Amino acid sequence: MIDQIKIRRALISVYDKEGLLPFAQKLAELGVEILSTGGTAQFLRDHQIPVTSVADVTGFPEILDGRVKTLHPSIHAGILAKREEPTQMAEIAEKKIQPIDLVAVNLYPFEKTVAQPSVTLKHALENIDIGGPCMIRAAAKNFGGVTVVTSPDQYDKVLQELDQHQGCTTLATRALLARQAFSRTCEYDAAISRWLYQQAEPENRFPDCFPFVLHKRQDLRYGENPHQQAAFYMDDSGRAFGRQLHGKELSFNNIMDIHSSVGLSLEFSEPCAVIVKHNNPCGVAVGANLLDAYRKALQCDPASAYGGVVAFNKPVDEALAAKLVELFLEVITAPAFDAAALSLLTAKKNLRLLQWPDVRLQAGDLDIKKVLGGYLIQTVDIEPADAAEFRVVSKRQPAAQEWQAMRFGWKVAKWIKSNTIIFVATDRTLGIGAGQMSRVDSSRIAVLKAEQAGLNLAGSVAVSDAFFPFRDGVDVLAQAGAVAVIQPGGSVRDEEVIAAADERNLAMVFTGLRHFRH
Repeated sequence: MIDQIKIRRALISVYDKEGLLPFAQKLAELGVEILSTGGTAQFLRDHQIPVTSVADVTGFPEILDGRVKTLHPSIHAGILAKREEPTQMAEIAEKKIQPIDLVAVNLYPFEKTVAQPSVTLKHALENIDIGGPCMIRAAAKNFGGVTVVTSPDQYDKVLQELDQHQGCTTLATRALLARQAFSRTCEYDAAISRWLYQQAEPENRFPDCFPFVLHKRQDLRYGENPHQQAAFYMDDSGRAFGRQLHGKELSFNNIMDIHSSVGLSLEFSEPCAVIVKHNNPCGVAVGANLLDAYRKALQCDPASAYGGVVAFNKPVDEALAAKLVELFLEVITAPAFDAAALSLLTAKKNLRLLQWPDVRLQAGDLDIKKVLGGYLIQTVDIEPADAAEFRVVSKRQPAAQEWQAMRFGWKVAKWIKSNTIIFVATDRTLGIGAGQMSRVDSSRIAVLKAEQAGLNLAGSVAVSDAFFPFRDGVDVLAQAGAVAVIQPGGSVRDEEVIAAADERNLAMVFTGLRHFRH
């Protein structure tokens, strides 16, 4: 392939005309002949930039209301001819076809069009670009001799290249632009495919073909372990991850913990503090204010909180910041930090501060996991914990405070690794047992954690993310001091488990909904 290619002839056809004027003016100043069509050609003429109509090149007018303009051998042969192949260059010369050295095309705004709630199928189809992707793909395929520009963001880079290399572009730049071009057409086609599947089968979240495109936000120093490579990619939902205000670069594990801690904190409308360690909450509480909530959350497991990630669902003030700086923490997230709080927290050089907007998981969002040979895709677990659907199965009805504690604990349970057992009060976690192979072991760990923290479980409510397969789990909870239990139910031994609750005068509620988290 040839390293430097002189730009003598450019085809420009863009929907988004941002930045186009200075780009085209510079090309004209360099003596580049500009070919164009439709609205782009008129825009350039309106600004006194010389333009050759594509119809004059093809000898064929635009037809079908502009649907067919550039789909012609005189255009595509000029783009696709290999500059390093004398026979191909001779062939187009024989047919009086001139090479096209630069293709600047951006596409009809299909993604923005279908994002409008009132969009019709007819309007969406009219915003599927055909000629644009054809030209982009042709130019990108032939990057050995053609420069392809697909975004206004690339104009400055190309102009700098032309300045540095006397009107030429280098192979390295053309190759980079080609990669970006194929990414753009891939993204475009994926958006069209997804939308058409959704229109045909609106209730089907899992079509036969599942296209998705991710955009890299940043490279990470490493993955879960230092020997693993990693990067963080954003989806196309348009929802921001958050803005880092201070501290070291976020790590892979930080981002995982931020997801869990923020997601859990946003389950609550009242001031809430969530402390997460190794992607499991080690303390969750609500309170009259964030400082009150944080103190209660910290009491649940102060040892595990060391080096943890803390999320708040309200702005952080100076009083809370003064308490936070007493403990080594990796990350603090909140919707905002006041000036005095920032002054205190930024004094800790490595503490990461993340401002998180009120952005949360939504119905229909997908959870994607890589497994050997493929991917597992599911909708996220955001089913509402509606107490109206809860069913009391014990002889004793829960007291008002027990109901309050159940509602609190059930929201927490779905953010903890299975098997999960939690002891809760109305406003805080008291002991958390997470991720054990046996539910009884999770119960015992939750009791042990509460004992280590000096918290009394007498009168507490126990929460289980899935059913009890045997009555022994209920016996452990009752012996520890629980007076009520909330669980999904659904075991073949439910009657045995309910009988155990009645023997111990426990109130037991079935949710009919499980919260496994692997």
